[in-house]
Amino acid sequence: MFDKIGIIGLGLIGGSLAKAFKNRVGTKTIAAFNRNEDVLKQAYDEGVIDLYSTEIDDIFSGCDVVFICTPVNFIFDYAQKLIPYIDKDCIVSDVGSTKGGIYDKIKTISNKFCYIGGHPMTGSEKFRYMASKEHLFENAYYIITPAENAPDYKINQFYEAIEKIGAIPVMVSPYLHDYIMASISHVPHIIASSLCNNVKALDTPQGHMHLMAAGGFKDITRIASSNPDMWESICFENKEQILNVLVSLEEVIKEIKTGILDGNHAQVREFFDDARKYRDSFSNITPGSFVKRYEISVDVLDKPGSIAVISVLLSSNGINIKNMSIVNNRERENGVLYVSFDSEEQRQKSIDILKSMNYEVQIKN
Repeated sequence: MFDKIGIIGLGLIGGSLAKAFKNRVGTKTIAAFNRNEDVLKQAYDEGVIDLYSTEIDDIFSGCDVVFICTPVNFIFDYAQKLIPYIDKDCIVSDVGSTKGGIYDKIKTISNKFCYIGGHPMTGSEKFRYMASKEHLFENAYYIITPAENAPDYKINQFYEAIEKIGAIPVMVSPYLHDYIMASISHVPHIIASSLCNNVKALDTPQGHMHLMAAGGFKDITRIASSNPDMWESICFENKEQILNVLVSLEEVIKEIKTGILDGNHAQVREFFDDARKYRDSFSNITPGSFVKRYEISVDVLDKPGSIAVISVLLSSNGINIKNMSIVNNRERENGVLYVSFDSEEQRQKSIDILKSMNYEVQIKN
């Protein structure tokens, strides 16, 4: 499909793309640029990349696709630097979590290559190459925002490649993408960082809040550990949509503040009840053509071997575990082990088996 690809920026996403294309798509040659040569040498020694440079140069000649995996404010500059070295039918993509601004800039040079924007909705609070992994994109939405002049066959090739690395491609316009991301990703990151900064300012000299924040507070602010350079860039690249969403959020906060000030119990309860109902409607059984996840939570003892026992028990009964994760505290619910399956049939079978062994099991919705 793609015999040679290029990666600009060999961090978490760039490194994971290189590993996924090498091992899942069967790409023969991967050329990579990074400012830090040590990272390039490590990836080369691991067999992840085949060519590397600390400059944008002719190692990118002959690439079928080049992924620009840098902070958003550098993407256009790197796209320009590629022009002397790539063919007009080379696909140039990016992984930026804002799309409208990039799209508007790329339109000025889109006759030089085939632009197909992208945004893999996956990641980690760890953001360097050493955190990269081949399976990072498994069952993650990968938003595709192709240029208007991108040929259908090129879009189809790209779409199929994204499926091969395990992701779920979804095509939307770049501007709709930015509106969605401001609401469900960008402003939530701002909120998580705001909560951290607020607690830091309010904490006692003895650090009581820092000590107690290891439970639910730590869970809801996890994303505040993300790369600050990336989020600085995002805030200004998607400035208009982020400000619109923040204005809306201010109204929501004003509503609950007014209800508390007025002693309006019904209004305050409705605030939390509306949120609960909407949150509970985020079913793990996703409709349509997207991935379906069938999950359970299992209450297990925090001791060595607990997870291994459940894994062996289910696998010995022919049940494939699609994913497994651990909740590190019991502040909000009993189940500390989440397990997901390929089908409702396998989920129900696992419930029957686990309950027969006296495990407390709950269906996750």
